[in-house]
Amino acid sequence: MGEIMGLVIFGAVTLYLIISLTVVLFAARTAKKSGKSPWRWGGVAAVVMYLLVFWDHMPTVLVHKYYCEKESGFWAYKSIEKWTTENPEVMKTLVPVKKGGVSRNGDMRNYVDTYSLNQRFNWVIKKNGPLFINRWRHEQEVVDMKTGEVLTRYIDFSTGYGELAVGGADWRIVKFWLVNEHCIGGERNESILRQFKNSLKGTEK
Repeated sequence: MGEIMGLVIFGAVTLYLIISLTVVLFAARTAKKSGKSPWRWGGVAAVVMYLLVFWDHMPTVLVHKYYCEKESGFWAYKSIEKWTTENPEVMKTLVPVKKGGVSRNGDMRNYVDTYSLNQRFNWVIKKNGPLFINRWRHEQEVVDMKTGEVLTRYIDFSTGYGELAVGGADWRIVKFWLVNEHCIGGERNESILRQFKNSLKGTEK
């Protein structure tokens, strides 16, 4: 299904490029016959044909950049060593919760998934979207469920048209030029948080 969808999109893009070129050439020739500048009217036609499909490209890029700079990042509020020092006897008793211990609050697009790592820590994954101009917000935390204290947090943003697989196809490729999976450094920040989560004694690797 994914390959078929890719071929359909490729064919549609190719067809649109041919139509766009035809419109631009027609506008330029018509302008020349009328004694007007073919470059100016051909350029106007090219801009119009571009904006018909790609109008949201630059706004999406700029909004993604803005929120990445404003909100994204990784924060380590308390190290495992410090938490262990504060709770020396508790750490010794922690045992992992079997995989599958997860609860979801929300739907497939907007949700909060809570994974029980052991008797004291939760791994919380949050996703919200679509927000303004094809934007999705991603957040992960490791939380002391007894005190509510957040030990570490990661926030990231992605962009794309949709984020749902329908019939085995990822419909983000309909506007593939909008897809950006992470802020700069976002993938690394997510990896650091997961390493922190996996290093907790009593959690499954």
